[in-house]
Amino acid sequence: MSTRRKILLSFFGVYLLGAIFLIIAFGKGPKHSDFQPQNEFKLITWAKIGPIALNKGVLYIIVAGLLTTVTMLYIANRMQARPNRVQTAVETLYTLMRDNITRGNMDDRMSAKWFPFIGTLFLFIWYSNLVGYIPLPTNSGEKVHIFGANIPAFSLYAATANVGVPLILALIVFVAFNVEGVRARGFFGYIKSLVPRGVEGPMLLLIFPLEVASTFMRLLSLTVRLFANILAGHLIILFMSGGLAVILGLSVLGWITLPLGVILFLFEIGLVATLQAFIFATLSAIYLGGAVAAEH
Repeated sequence: MSTRRKILLSFFGVYLLGAIFLIIAFGKGPKHSDFQPQNEFKLITWAKIGPIALNKGVLYIIVAGLLTTVTMLYIANRMQARPNRVQTAVETLYTLMRDNITRGNMDDRMSAKWFPFIGTLFLFIWYSNLVGYIPLPTNSGEKVHIFGANIPAFSLYAATANVGVPLILALIVFVAFNVEGVRARGFFGYIKSLVPRGVEGPMLLLIFPLEVASTFMRLLSLTVRLFANILAGHLIILFMSGGLAVILGLSVLGWITLPLGVILFLFEIGLVATLQAFIFATLSAIYLGGAVAAEH
């Protein structure tokens, strides 16, 4: 028997014995209907500075903004002729943002103008998503007693899991590409460009409202795609990591679903966090480039 098979059989044996022990020791406990997973995303005001309410949503935005700014400035001031591993990774990321996202969707003039915005947008969303998978003591609704001190419970939260953040970013992109379109073509020329060539007569009355609606749908698609993916990922991780076992009162269920929660957690960090930032930035570049393209 190969070593790999022995390891897999040993893991399965421990896994099965653990499930049997939990069933014998605890069985089915009472349901905890008072546990509400959505409270993990509830924004409780910690303090107020004038009209600004400080909560964990604001904290995560500040952290993502600082990471975006500080890391790029730190690396930019330490560039070397013979790059180390960190610089190589940053240069690879820079090439992805410049060539694949920006230059791939707009001409050179537009690319030079909008690359700083697209790059910053990508990095901010990327950092926001990644920070959201770090357990931090930000759940003010639950307390943990450590050495006599009551501190907020650790939780997973991402600024992009709050619909307001993706909506504001989408609004900025929406205003930006429409302003660019009007600037390049004039107001009436831009409105005319929304309609595909060859559409005339009565069909114009049908197609034009649809094209206007589809333009506004870009705002919705940018917002919902980012918000829904990050929120759903966090909720599923919460359920698989023990939340479902608490709600149903089945300890063994937590033992069974925990490996799935770990796998999903790694999947979200390794792929979803980067993919959602890439999609948002790429669509933003497409909308900006399309607003001034000859064939709109």
